Formats: sequence, C-alpha cells, structure tokens
Amino acid sequence: MRKLIMVLNICLLLAGVTLAAAAVARNIAPADALSLVKARPNLYLLDVRTPQEFQQARIAGAHLIPIDQFMQRVGELPQDRPILVYCAVGSRSAQVFSFLARRGYTEVYNLDGGIYAWAAKGYPVER
Repeated sequence: MRKLIMVLNICLLLAGVTLAAAAVARNIAPADALSLVKARPNLYLLDVRTPQEFQQARIAGAHLIPIDQFMQRVGELPQDRPILVYCAVGSRSAQVFSFLARRGYTEVYNLDGGIYAWAAKGYPVER
C-alpha cells in the first residue's frame, strides 16, 4: 500500500510538472504580437488602459478592462483562449499578465512596450 501511495504521489508530481511546462506566459515584442494576432483568430486582446486611452487608439478587436476594474472583472476573461494583454507602454499590462500567469491561465502574453511600441512599428490601430 505504501508503494502504491508513493507511486501515485510521483505520478501526480510529474503530471504537475508536465502541466506547468505546457503553460505559456511570456513578454513578446510587437512583431511577435502581430504574428500572433494574425495567426490566432481566437486570441483574446485585453487592453488594461483607461477608457480615454482606449478611445484614442486600440488594437482592433480589443476588450477594455481598465486596470482599476480588473479584480472585479477578471471573471469576464476566457480561460480556454490565449490572451494578449497590453497597455500604453507595458507596465500596467505586466502586472495583469503576471497575475493571470499565477492564476493558472495557460496561454498569456504581454505586449512589450505596449500600444506605443505597436504603433511605432506602423502596425494597425483603430481610432
């Protein structure tokens, strides 16, 4: 019986390592983000800026959840889709990105440099 319990514990431990290794959470450059947007139609774009910033410019299809409302609205996020988080320059989105990665979201990305870096590359924005 002891051997069975030990074998089960080892299997659970290895399964946990495999699941953790399968999770994707990383910062990505604007060029990689553009490729992701084009290649993954189910990508959930999360903008964590203010409504005023969102009105000025946003990536097409983005969903606005301002960072000051994030904790109350985190339940709105899909857990079965990849998520690309962005803000103006990457600071606010990095906080949300880290939170989501710790909460077990399996595929989450942070746009390094934010929408400013995205726009500076000439990538499309809606106004």
